[in-house]
Amino acid sequence: MAIVEVADDGAVRTIAINRPERRNALGFDTLVLLREAVADARNTTALRALILTGRGGAFSAGADVREWAEEKAKGGRPRDWVGEALQLVQDLFEFPKPAIAMVDGAATGAGLDLALACDFRFASDRARFICSYTRVGFSPDAGSSWLLPRLIGIERAKRFVYTGESWNADVALANGLITEKHAVDSLELATMAFARQLASGPTVAIGLAKSLLDNAHRRSLPEALREEQRAGRICAQTEDHHEGLQAANEKRTPVFVGR
Repeated sequence: MAIVEVADDGAVRTIAINRPERRNALGFDTLVLLREAVADARNTTALRALILTGRGGAFSAGADVREWAEEKAKGGRPRDWVGEALQLVQDLFEFPKPAIAMVDGAATGAGLDLALACDFRFASDRARFICSYTRVGFSPDAGSSWLLPRLIGIERAKRFVYTGESWNADVALANGLITEKHAVDSLELATMAFARQLASGPTVAIGLAKSLLDNAHRRSLPEALREEQRAGRICAQTEDHHEGLQAANEKRTPVFVGR
């Protein structure tokens, strides 16, 4: 049984963590396979949107601490779990196509951080979100200290992190942590429908827009304007831009090809 499953539906790729017996905890090998899957999706031109999820009624329980204990008991040399986790979060955040986390069940610790690194989070009505680091006397170490405040604001982020609260889907939606909430039976359909909508768009332009928006807070207005100009020059050379202009002139819906 593959611990990371990959499936394509047209231009949409789904990457699923498949360790239900451990609530999709992130062992070292799981992190490596996830990074490989994300890299392959990044480099596959025909793919224009990504869904990240977990199988068996959980998104991810975060770090596989049981694996750490087992390796320590065997006297094995510790592997660089933190390094792999941090790089995976960065790879997801910088993924140049739309990325959606489809969350059913718990997203905890580093599992939550993977969801935060995506552009959108679609959750089932039984989803739970826990920034669990302080529950074990630890501080965030897989991106939530940077990702959470940008998403829900600094004060809400501090409360969520300091207290280690568990937020259900309703609370998460009210606080801006998730994009949409759906019944368990309709979550996959709703997520896939949105992913297909994004995948039918001008992929290059969306990717550049993503980079502009994600990095705007680091830049002054003049810097942002220069980056917009640079991105515009790239868009101007794409087939999708020419199609968009032609469709506008012909008063029809454009058919974008992602190039």
